[in-house]
Amino acid sequence: MPGGTEMPGGTEMPGGTEMPGGTEKTAKKAGVGRIVVDRDFVVAEVDRRLCGSFVEHLGRVVYSGIYEPGHPGSDSNGFRTDVADLVKELGVTTVRYPGGNFVSAYDWKDGIGPRQHRPRRLDTAWHSTETNEFGLNEFMSWCQTVDIEPFLVFNLGTQGVESACQMVEYCNGSGGSALADLRKAHGREAPYGVHLWGLGNEMDGDWQVGSRTAAEYGSLASQVARAVKRVDDSIEVVVAGSSLRAMSTFPQWDCTVLEHSYDYVDYLALHQYYPANVLDEQSFAASGYDFDAYISAGIATCDYVQEIKRSKRRMNLSMDEWNVNYRGRDQWEAWAVAPAIAEFNYNCRDAVVEGSLLIPLLRHADRVKVACQSLLVNVGGPIRAQRGGPAAKEAIFGPLAAVFNGVRGCSVVGSVIDSPDVATSAYGDVPALDAVAVANDQDGNLTLFAVNRSTVDSLDLEVRFRGWDAIDSARGRLLSGSHDHSDGALVPTDVHVPAKDVGRLKMGPLSWAVLEFAMS
Repeated sequence: MPGGTEMPGGTEMPGGTEMPGGTEKTAKKAGVGRIVVDRDFVVAEVDRRLCGSFVEHLGRVVYSGIYEPGHPGSDSNGFRTDVADLVKELGVTTVRYPGGNFVSAYDWKDGIGPRQHRPRRLDTAWHSTETNEFGLNEFMSWCQTVDIEPFLVFNLGTQGVESACQMVEYCNGSGGSALADLRKAHGREAPYGVHLWGLGNEMDGDWQVGSRTAAEYGSLASQVARAVKRVDDSIEVVVAGSSLRAMSTFPQWDCTVLEHSYDYVDYLALHQYYPANVLDEQSFAASGYDFDAYISAGIATCDYVQEIKRSKRRMNLSMDEWNVNYRGRDQWEAWAVAPAIAEFNYNCRDAVVEGSLLIPLLRHADRVKVACQSLLVNVGGPIRAQRGGPAAKEAIFGPLAAVFNGVRGCSVVGSVIDSPDVATSAYGDVPALDAVAVANDQDGNLTLFAVNRSTVDSLDLEVRFRGWDAIDSARGRLLSGSHDHSDGALVPTDVHVPAKDVGRLKMGPLSWAVLEFAMS
């Protein structure tokens, strides 16, 4: 999780843009936000891995987070069942592991086999002690318990080709080789069948153990990608791009890395955090505008390198760390085991911004195929677990669960937005309204996620539809960020949405909405 403040950026929708089907945009009207959704303009099916999260050996994410032997609610494996139940309710589909900064000095072999033989190590990423009580075998068992697809990351900080190949052989080998047989000896007969793998983490950051220049990392990533696919040619790999949009190397770092590795990797990784206590209130509320611009820049970078390479392969993105957070310097005892790090309480404002960041991820579903909200438990997570005590929801749980559970089996459909602007110090004038629509692939019903970014003005939302005969019913839920309090049970509240020819909703300042329409 890098430091630094995000930089302004982004592009505005040009004037005169036509709506799907040829209807021109109407002139902007103060206090009114209009959306036209076109059934026939399908952007892409939402990849299930877009609803992912992240577990790192950082603070209390693992120990007393998802894993706490001796806890009253833990199962025979030491997995906290109360946390597992909340993970299932959240709707997470994919989890990236074991890091993060932690992975760049981590030997995956320390976390396999009998626990009594595992070494204690100094974790130089987070200045903690790693007991290795929880490792690869435990993580894979936990994934099975909560029905989640694993996304494993190689150490390319202090290790490289040999270690990565051995890790794939251990996880995916069917038997008859040393490491596949070692997995069987450790109690797992069938291969784990891990499909998605990360080629290191934030290798451009000077905080990263083993950080490299773009050329050095691009060359190494290319070598590792080619080698591991010789062990298992069915896997996909994610190459690390810039750690943040604010990095002075972005996007040149990404270009150079891809020039080395484009033919051998499947996704470019991007990371982004928006600090609530660094940005001013209105700029923080408009973070989704910058997030959208960053995604667009990542796509453009991939497409640029595709042209350089004269390649027919299109590179997609993995936004494998993203979230709102609070910047600060935590203090903990040097080399402590699982110290409390970055455990802050989210409030209603944070929850609205969290929901707003999900909108550009969905809007770019044709190119963003993996996304991991960071992190899952305790460290900036939607779940807070007390050591020896109960687990509870943080305020950001509500919008994450609404989207993660609301986009299954759905495709993003095109929409055009007409909105007044709001002034921000970080990003200039940005549209107050942002929204994305998804249609259920089975019944054709529609869900719209929308945000009013203005911290001052209300917005009268009007939604019109093309390609459907009628709206049979409508349901709305609204989340307001105007209250600066933390509420672990925070969920969008039901609001009335008339359903004749148009959906209408009054959105107060800094509010996020879910509108569900039964269509015919």
